[in-house]
Amino acid sequence: MKLQFQSFSAMLGAALILFGCASPAFAETETSLARVERTKTLRVGTVNGAIPYFNKNLVTGEWSGFGPDFAKNLADEMGVKVQYVETTWGNAVLDLQANKIDVMFGMAATPARREMVNFSNPIFQNTYTMVCKKGYPVKTWEQFNAPDAKISVDVGSSMDNFVTSMLPKASISRLESTSAATMALQSGRVDCQVLVVLLAQPLLKKVPDIGTIQVPEPVLAAPVTIGMQKETDTGFTDVVNRWLAKEQKSGDVRQVVLANMQKLAGVAPESFPASVKFE
Repeated sequence: MKLQFQSFSAMLGAALILFGCASPAFAETETSLARVERTKTLRVGTVNGAIPYFNKNLVTGEWSGFGPDFAKNLADEMGVKVQYVETTWGNAVLDLQANKIDVMFGMAATPARREMVNFSNPIFQNTYTMVCKKGYPVKTWEQFNAPDAKISVDVGSSMDNFVTSMLPKASISRLESTSAATMALQSGRVDCQVLVVLLAQPLLKKVPDIGTIQVPEPVLAAPVTIGMQKETDTGFTDVVNRWLAKEQKSGDVRQVVLANMQKLAGVAPESFPASVKFE
């Protein structure tokens, strides 16, 4: 009996060891905060050509834009270095889920995305505008919500989501890209293109004859946030939100946004409509 008991104990111990090794789901996973602190590296998603969010110097390989500027400030606050990982707006959520990046600056926190990744508090508010052909009457959002309002938008964007809910009665042309929606406005197929102000202002700077900008009443905006990996531990999110609150209180958020608009898009701070606030 003693031998049988010893054999059973040995088998049970081996089974427990094997079970523990073969079941990583039961092992404690490393949190985002622990990983950043351990590696001393903040991995930041970037999108080339997404001015003023991100822009890559093809000669030097250096990144600029308010995304990299915010990333450097956050990394300095945490005492770590920045590692840029090139991605796309469409792949950013997947890269967060795959543990390729730690943060993605400039993401819109849609309900669908909230199911897959975590988000910071808003960095700032990106005002919705209408870029309309010259001579087009100034309208409120309610007045735009009519069949005679011909509007273009890039399909699947936060702006598409906005007009779908805000302007269900308008004649909406949903096109494959922002540039395609702009071409519809240039060709006269639509009267206006809905754009957030950080995209509208560079467009008017680049193509001043395309029309004029309207900020319909009431002033509405999309919160710009920081995407992070989905996890129950709030340590990393808390660090990011504390840093963000300090940046906002000091006025650095507005300064970084306006500085990059001028540096990368040639848009002077005074050219923004008075109703646009980065708060």
